[in-house]
Amino acid sequence: MNLSCMLYQKYIFNPLRFIKFMAISSVEYQGNLRTSAQHLKSKEVIITDAPTDNEGKGEAFSPTDLLSTSLASCMITLMGITANKNGFSLGRVSASVSKGMLSSPRRVGRIGVALEIGGTYSEQQMRQLEYAALHCPVANSLSQEIEQDVSFEYPDLKS
Repeated sequence: MNLSCMLYQKYIFNPLRFIKFMAISSVEYQGNLRTSAQHLKSKEVIITDAPTDNEGKGEAFSPTDLLSTSLASCMITLMGITANKNGFSLGRVSASVSKGMLSSPRRVGRIGVALEIGGTYSEQQMRQLEYAALHCPVANSLSQEIEQDVSFEYPDLKS
C-alpha cells in the first residue's frame, strides 16, 4: 500500500476528524520553482513561485503568501456571511496583508491583516463582524505558534 492510500484511509474514515473530505485542487510542478494549482470545480488556476529570499524569482504568490492571503480572504468572506445572516449590508472591505518568516525551520511566524471596512455600523454589528473575522476557519486552522496581528478600521465612522 502506498503512502497516499495510507493517509487517505487514516483520515477519511475517522468521523471525529472530518465532517466532509473532498478533492479541491490539482497541483503540478512547472519547473523553475513554479507550480500551477487548478481549482477542480471552477477550473481557475493559481501560479506560485518560490520567493526571492528562497531561491525563487518571486514573480507570483509564494505558497506562504497564499497562506497569509487566505486568512484575509476567509475573514472577509465570514464577515459577508455574518452581515447576510444578521440582516445588514457589508460595505466595501479591503485588507492589507503582511507576513513575517522565521527560520530553523523556515515557516510563517506572523501574519498581519489590516482590514478597512466601509459603511456605517452599530456597535453590535461591528462586534459581530470582528468576531466573525477573528474566528474564521483559516484563523482557527493556523498553528497557535503563528501570531495573527489583526486590525479593524472603519473610515466612514470617523468624525
